Amino acid sequence: YPSGNLAIIITGERDQHSLIVQEDELRTTKIRALFQSDGRSTCYYRNGDEWINMSIQGGQCLDQAGNRVRRWMWPNLSPEPHVPLSPIFISLNRHVGVRILAQDKIFVSFLAMGRQAKFNMGTRVQVSAGSQLSPAAQLGEDELLLLAFRVRILQLFDRMRGCLNFPSGEQWNKMQPPMYLITQAVKILELCMAADISDELRSSITAIVNA
Repeated sequence: YPSGNLAIIITGERDQHSLIVQEDELRTTKIRALFQSDGRSTCYYRNGDEWINMSIQGGQCLDQAGNRVRRWMWPNLSPEPHVPLSPIFISLNRHVGVRILAQDKIFVSFLAMGRQAKFNMGTRVQVSAGSQLSPAAQLGEDELLLLAFRVRILQLFDRMRGCLNFPSGEQWNKMQPPMYLITQAVKILELCMAADISDELRSSITAIVNA
């Protein structure tokens, strides 16, 4: 961002990659959106509530009260008659926007100081019997909560170290969180997206790691 805060992170592991959009705040690990190359993506409101959720089957859009206002299925990927997608555009903040036109046309745009970067995080994913549940999705609710609290505790320890090293607060307030904390927060959100848990629990875990 023009402020110097980290805006977008792209991570890769083997043949999978993810794009993470962070909020424009000092000392934050607050995630505004997570896009994965396997077809799963989630966008969040500023307060951490889920805004848009997409999977290899389709997606849904929620209002800030948690009510579903739009739902769609990707064509040719479901045995059910699919609900076509009307183009969606949202602004995560004044610099980052998301356009959803089709399963293979999901664009994340970053605009600042007259320059633009655009990423296409859309993909064509074929649904197979083996893709419905991955080993990561076997984690239960208690395990996911414990992982989320562990990440939160590590975040607090990191802030405490910053306070001790820079008591005045002028320096540590400008320091970005270490990459391993950002990565662990993203992993927790990925596990929540894969797991069969309630929307309420998913929102609670998101609020914990984004606090």
